[in-house]
Amino acid sequence: MNDLQHVPSLAHLAKASAHKFGKKPAVTMVLSNGMNGSLNYEQVDSLSDDFAVYLREVLKVPRGTVVAVQMPNCLSYPIAVLGIFKAGLVLVNVNPLYTVPEMIHQLNDSEAQVLVTVNLYRDKAAIMLDKTKIQRVVVASLVDCLPLMPKIISELVIKYWNKQIPADAGPSVSMKAALKEGRARRVELKIKTESYFNDLVSDSMAVLQYTGGTTGISKGAILTHGNILANMRQLFVFLAPRLKEGEECVLTALPLYHIFAFTVNFMCFYAIGARNLLIPNPRPISHLQRAFENYPVSVLSGVNTLYNALNSEEWFRDTPPSKLKMAVAGGMSLHSKVAEDFKRITGLEIIEGYGLTETSPAVSFNPFEAPKPGSIGKPVPLTEVRLVDDQGLDVPIGQPGELWIKGPQVMRGYWKNPTETGKVLRDGWFATGDIAVSDSEGYLRIVDRKKDMILVSGFNVYPNEVEDALTQHPAIQEAAVIGIADGPAGEAVKAFVVMREGMVSQPEDLRAHCKGLLVAYKVPKYFEVRSELPKSNVGKILRKELRSEALSEKGSKA
Repeated sequence: MNDLQHVPSLAHLAKASAHKFGKKPAVTMVLSNGMNGSLNYEQVDSLSDDFAVYLREVLKVPRGTVVAVQMPNCLSYPIAVLGIFKAGLVLVNVNPLYTVPEMIHQLNDSEAQVLVTVNLYRDKAAIMLDKTKIQRVVVASLVDCLPLMPKIISELVIKYWNKQIPADAGPSVSMKAALKEGRARRVELKIKTESYFNDLVSDSMAVLQYTGGTTGISKGAILTHGNILANMRQLFVFLAPRLKEGEECVLTALPLYHIFAFTVNFMCFYAIGARNLLIPNPRPISHLQRAFENYPVSVLSGVNTLYNALNSEEWFRDTPPSKLKMAVAGGMSLHSKVAEDFKRITGLEIIEGYGLTETSPAVSFNPFEAPKPGSIGKPVPLTEVRLVDDQGLDVPIGQPGELWIKGPQVMRGYWKNPTETGKVLRDGWFATGDIAVSDSEGYLRIVDRKKDMILVSGFNVYPNEVEDALTQHPAIQEAAVIGIADGPAGEAVKAFVVMREGMVSQPEDLRAHCKGLLVAYKVPKYFEVRSELPKSNVGKILRKELRSEALSEKGSKA
């Protein structure tokens, strides 16, 4: 792990891991029925070399060009991504669940010229050829690299039973053909991909990672090779004492196109020779069962909703993973009831951290030897933090303020967007938009997003606190809280709740429960029971959508 101090780029890291870990399994895709396929480090290295040569020599893609990858967790993902880095190109991750307008926005904004996707989304890819600067489309199969029989069976199920593969539309080349052509050219010209990436440096752009757009239009954060490598080194200060090179097995249910899973699950664990279990679709959560049963999972990462769902599964409660030694959470607030239930089931504390797309992502992490429940821990090494008021002045310890960050993991800026960059990068500090509190020991606690704060009769109400109180009720599975217009009071607190199966509770009971945990003005005035809540691709509850619904309802009644 100390080797990272001397690694100039993620392409160099990929080569170093291949040389060090060779035939150790690198990635294993596990389908919900238990069918699986694996690639070792040598195979990933060779195939990603083939793809790098295909991009540079066959497609003639110039150095520094942006290449988009739109894939679920599958064996083709590391081949494509590491091939892009080795070719000296720039990666932009695209959410496979995006609608056509969302794809058009991201691909046009990023100026991507090549799109690498899977056959499940090739109908959308075809449209991009006319609507964006995309010039070439490479289409992988979800079951590429699986052994022959599981591949045939899985492909038949996906294509004919589930009918998930749309009709072919538009010119494209298969990933299989691209790799074959790249290999032929590599052998013919005796190309070593080091010639493409040896002059990459820390400040070279690696990834255009788009923000989730949960509070506005999605923007491309410019992350350099140095940003991501620095963040890996920062994380290893916390993680390394618990990890053994070449021996770990990490379960990746979070999508690799999200910055949390990309840096933590993919790059960090690729650097130490771990086996990465890739779950293409973690919904329903039972899709994880075979992976837990068939592999010695030692590390799990997730968001609150993933851990909450696991806690509710009978198979997980009855036979918790015996080899699990590390569970980390980020992406959204970890509710106390979820953490308590997980510890009761597994015997493990969920170690909570905090990060953002713009910070590669980790900003803080709880020390394993002294975690604080409800805290996001302490800043990772070489990271400075400030908590400031609306005037940009530091607030006292124990008082809420906007979290500002300075460190080597902070993005260079937003891609071709100086206006938005200027709003968040101020004299070397990145203004996160999150409200936090620091205690006397330096532990941080996120109160909430600044934009999500509710103003009730002049008092600030933070949804995270109310949601945490609600989910402590035995009948509530999930909760989301927003502010709605409420006459002279300004706003009122409205709660959306999902009840546990077979359980019912009246608003009066839920209100009484909250009154035992919250001051009166924080107690929800309105309740609405839902069968499910809107969520992002990683399972983060989208309050923005609930607010939009509430505004639409108000408009229709006016």
